Amino acid sequence: MEFKSGFISIIGKPNVGKSTLINRLAGSKISIITKKPQTTRNAIKAIITTDKYQMIFIDTPGIMKPKNKLGEYMVKTALESLNEVDLILFMVEGTDLHPQNEDIEIINKLKEKKTPVFLLINKIDIAEKDRIFSLMSEYNRLMEFTDIIPISAATSEGLEILLHKIENVLPYGPKYYPDDIITDQPERAIAAEIIREKFFMLLKQEIPYGIGVEITHFKEREDKNILDIEANIYCEKESQKGIVIGNNGKLIKKAGTLAREEIEYLFGIKVNLKLWVKTKNDWRNNVRMLKTLGYA
Repeated sequence: MEFKSGFISIIGKPNVGKSTLINRLAGSKISIITKKPQTTRNAIKAIITTDKYQMIFIDTPGIMKPKNKLGEYMVKTALESLNEVDLILFMVEGTDLHPQNEDIEIINKLKEKKTPVFLLINKIDIAEKDRIFSLMSEYNRLMEFTDIIPISAATSEGLEILLHKIENVLPYGPKYYPDDIITDQPERAIAAEIIREKFFMLLKQEIPYGIGVEITHFKEREDKNILDIEANIYCEKESQKGIVIGNNGKLIKKAGTLAREEIEYLFGIKVNLKLWVKTKNDWRNNVRMLKTLGYA
């Protein structure tokens, strides 16, 4: 039996469920998930390997009009992921009444590509069936898709069908990663994303979008089964620093506890986590800071 392999890019507007899908497919949490839109900042790979195929999924930042250099990087990352992949999964929400302007803009980009495109209509677990069929017809008029597949990333409904159809269009090819690898993200990058996610969950309004996380120390103790992690939490304004720390340090303590517990669960080791809050004015427009935090 010949082996199949390929790269699959998942694209869509912010908060459509791309990261939930990537984590569901990988069987482990590798991409940040919150109810706030545009939380993914890098293209993150999830890898599924069986005896018949290896699928490398690329989770991308949501595409929207950028407001700063970080936003420009995120949109650039998402669009670049469409180059040289074997399949594009374009995800939309089954709860939408009609295709949204952001979706139509993405479709216009997809029309420029020769790569096969599956349309994934997500959130069918909470959408009305009549609405799903209506959306399928409307999207079909906008572009000729290779296939249209209704799914629920939250409940896994339709994912077996999705994997089967992906396998059918994948080319024959080599195994790019070892069998036991589910992501190409290094552990310290995963830890940074988990820490950032907890601040996203706890902070309100625009402040979490100005949060950056830099892992400054990441080392397992030689004599004990303990992983020491130290991280700087950057905010954009001095006035935000107190909010990020919280009254009597409550918010940073809660974020640290939640992050530590999840990192321990994922890595299977006790974690000693230390966090410091620092201010870097307008860091999302600072190319040097973007490079420091791995965004450029």
